[in-house]
Parts: sequence; C-alpha cells; structure tokens
Amino acid sequence: MRRTILVLCFFCFLAMHNSHAQGNQPIKLYPGSIPNSKPAPAGYVQKNNNNMVSMVTEPTLTPFIPEKDKANGTAVVICPGGGYSGLATGHEGYDVARKFNEIGVAAFVLIYRLPSDDIMNDKSIGPLQDVQRAVQFLHQRANDWGIDTAKIGVVGFSAGGHLASMAITHFRNAVIDNKEGINLRPAFGILIYPAITFGPEMRRASKTNLLGKNPSTEKMDFFSTEKQVTAATPPAFIVHAQDDKSVPVANSIMFFEAMVKAGVKGEMHLYQAGGHGFGLINKTTRTQWFDVCTRWMDANGWLAAK
Repeated sequence: MRRTILVLCFFCFLAMHNSHAQGNQPIKLYPGSIPNSKPAPAGYVQKNNNNMVSMVTEPTLTPFIPEKDKANGTAVVICPGGGYSGLATGHEGYDVARKFNEIGVAAFVLIYRLPSDDIMNDKSIGPLQDVQRAVQFLHQRANDWGIDTAKIGVVGFSAGGHLASMAITHFRNAVIDNKEGINLRPAFGILIYPAITFGPEMRRASKTNLLGKNPSTEKMDFFSTEKQVTAATPPAFIVHAQDDKSVPVANSIMFFEAMVKAGVKGEMHLYQAGGHGFGLINKTTRTQWFDVCTRWMDANGWLAAK
C-alpha cells in the first residue's frame, strides 16, 4: 500500500513538473510569416550561450503565469537588454518574470529580433515590430491567461529599456499589421537603466546596431524617445545608477524630465552606485528597485484583483 502511494506521489510530481515546464514554453510571436523579414543566410541560426541569446530569427514570447489565487489580471512584456546585439534572458528576463509572478502579475519574456541587415529589410523597426506585436498578442490571448487588457505593461533593461520606451512613446505609430484596431498603448512602462537617447549621451553600440553608422538626424530624433514623450505617454517607473558607465544616468533623467514637462505620471529611483546590468539586485544597497516598483504599481491600482 505504501509503495503504491509513493508511486502515485511520484507520478503526480512528474505531472506537476511537466505542466509547469509546458507553461514556460516559448510561443511563436507570429503565427504566419514574420513581417519585415528576409531569408536568413546559411549559418545565421539562433544561439543561446549562458543565458545570452543572439541571432534571433523567430521571435517568441515565453509565458510565466502566477498562481490563480495570486493573479490580479496585470501582465507585463519583458524586454531583456544586450545592446541590440544579444539578449540577457536570465537575470533580465526569466528571473524577472518569476519575481513578477510573486506579486500576481503574469509575465512574458520577449525574445525579439536583434537588428540585422542579414534578416530584415529595415533593421531599425524590427525590435519595435516585435514589442508591438507582443502587446497585440496579449490582447488577443487575454482570456487564455486571465489578463485584464487595461493592465498590460512593458518592462525593459538597457537596450531592452530603449525598446520598452519605444513601446510607450510610439504606440500610435503602428509598424505591424493591426487590422483589428487593437490598442497598442501599454498601460505603463518600467525602464531599468534604459538607453534612451541617440544624442550626446547615447550608448554608441546600441545606436550603431539599431540605426547603422551614419543615420540621419531625423532618424536619430525619431528613436530618441525623450523627444517623443507626450501627454498621452503612459506612466513610467525608471531605475538607474549614478555610476553607470555603459549607459549614462542622463538617459533616464532626460526621459523623466520629458515626462514632467508633458504631465505624465511616474517615479524615478536613482542609486548612487551599482553600475550597469545588475538586473533585479543592486548589490551595493539593501534598497531594491523591485520592492519600490511594487509599491508604485500598487498605488496605481495595477495590483488590485479584478
């Protein structure tokens, strides 16, 4: 009898494990053809090396769904960083998704196409297409995951922060097919040490990877999101470290100043130290941005149950 019970428990464990694993399987972002794409040359194959993904040809969303008794209907699309040359899917992706699950938020890690003339007709809009499609996708599949379509936000780190800032400033400029007229405006943005500008404080690698070596002034202005903030821009929560050598803290300050000027609600948390790329945990302090962000989200009603 005891042996039977142990066997049953073992198979129950396997079923739960497999169910959890299936829930975190990537889903193709585009069910049919991928817009703005061309056939990848031989050898251009997606690589994953120590949670750094590169050479993405098939963009995906990986869902992390909270327990039903915790779920509040809010969802976030998470855009890992990597200078538009790779995606740090571990500490800026899956780890962050699990953390959002703890506060009842459904999280979807976006593996977006990295700008490349090898696989895109216009590499500058490829990542923006994918994040807009991710927001659209969550609207279309909201019932499947218990998502409130009025509570879909975007989260981004570094270059992924630039992409998230694009999502909250260029939602009226649809670069994907949107025949259903779905509202592509996220409810909020969470920008963690984001690259924002292509002006003097730019991160040169991100600019070159996205726009090429000699982009026009008009194109740099279009992708400098501090210049695209309007009164319609969603609320944003911004985090940066003063000693960031990769993406100067001025990037976040300029975006926040633009928000203030436009009357957009938001908060900014600046660490005196921490550098760049710390993900969830800034080891120089006991004050962690996710805790502060949770209180900000709660104050804005995004953590209240449906």
